[in-house]
Order: sequence, then C-alpha cells, then structure tokens
Amino acid sequence: METDPGVDVVLPCLDEAGALPWVLERMPSGYRAIVVDNGSTDDSVAVARSYGALVVEEPRKGFGSAAHAGLLAATAPIVAFCDADASMDPQELPRVVRPVLDGRVDLMLGRRMPTSSSAWPLHARIANFELARRLRRLTGIDVHDLGPMRAASRTRLLGLDLQDRRSGYPLEMFLRAWSDGWRIEETPIGYSPRVGRSKVTGTVRGTYHAVKDMSALLSSIRATVLMEATS
Repeated sequence: METDPGVDVVLPCLDEAGALPWVLERMPSGYRAIVVDNGSTDDSVAVARSYGALVVEEPRKGFGSAAHAGLLAATAPIVAFCDADASMDPQELPRVVRPVLDGRVDLMLGRRMPTSSSAWPLHARIANFELARRLRRLTGIDVHDLGPMRAASRTRLLGLDLQDRRSGYPLEMFLRAWSDGWRIEETPIGYSPRVGRSKVTGTVRGTYHAVKDMSALLSSIRATVLMEATS
C-alpha cells in the first residue's frame, strides 16, 4: 500500500481490549495510532502499548475529552480520527486522508455504509438521518453522516478552539469548520458491527444523550450564525 507521510490517528478508547488488536494491526503504513484511554477497566492500555501505539490517558469522561486529548498529543501535520471498536477498517483511512494531504479538501468525513443490518441500530440511523438533514439545510453542504472517521490539518483543527467534551465534539468540529469557510466533503467507508458493547449509539439511552448534546450545540451555533448575518 502507498504510504502517506505524517498522519496521526486518534482512537478514543473505553474498554476496547477485544477490538484493539484487529484495529492496530490494520493501521496503514506511515500512520501512527494514538490510543486515548478514557478510563478503561480492561487491558486496553496494555494491549495498545503491546502493538506500539502511543497511549494517552484522559481521566475526564466523554468522547470529546478523549478525542481532544488525542488531538493535543498529535504532532503530525494531518490528524485523523477513528473508532477503536473495529466497526471501521483503518485500511480505509487513506481514502479519507489523501484529499486533505493533496490540498483539495480541508475536512474529509467518512460516510458510514453498513456492511450488515446489525451494524447500525435503527434508532441510531434515524437520529443520524435527521441530524444530517438539519445540517444540509443550515450549511448547504451535501453531508449525509457525521461519523467519527475524519481527517484534517492538525494546526487548523487546533485553531477551531473546540470546547465540547461530550458527544457533540464531532458536530462542533463540523460546524466551526463550516463557519470558517472550510471545504468539507465526505467519502463512503464500510461500517461493521462493533466488537463489544457500544457506549453511545448502540443503546437507546446513549443515542438520546448524544442527540440531546448535538441538538443543544446545533441550536447555539444556528443562533450565532443568525446574529452574525443580521449584525
């Protein structure tokens, strides 16, 4: 496989010892895995280190806390994000990264395409569909998924000054990038059943809290945009 220079991959992690070997073995050449442990009680940290990943420990709970800790630890020019639960194949990362490396896209999103009916629970798909519809209406960007696999310049991501530390982190990244005039596109990636128990979209309760976080953030950003447009 062709090697892409200077790519760090942030993998937020909470009890993913069963999935990490497959994920880390499939990391493309030239891509450094940064596993951000968010309070695991299993052997996730030991497994990650045994496969040569850089391990960052983030005690503050929340997906955004883990993702941002990984961004702060990254040193490569390009930073990608991916789930650590084996639902996404790291071998697909170059498809997300290369348009950013080539300078054609500022933020590339991986649009999840389920590989089986059990990969994406119905309640999570419905919530994602509605969120994407609202984002298309607000931004005019032809986005269909706000999935976790994505890539952008590390320096520019830091410049967004992201504040959300919960489920709204991916949404805040998208909205702040759009507000700053970034070129945002998406490309299809496979989405398979995860290994182990889902903490967010695999449960109705987790999906509810994610939707609640994102709805509040979306309303706040929309209000800001409207104020700027009328000022």
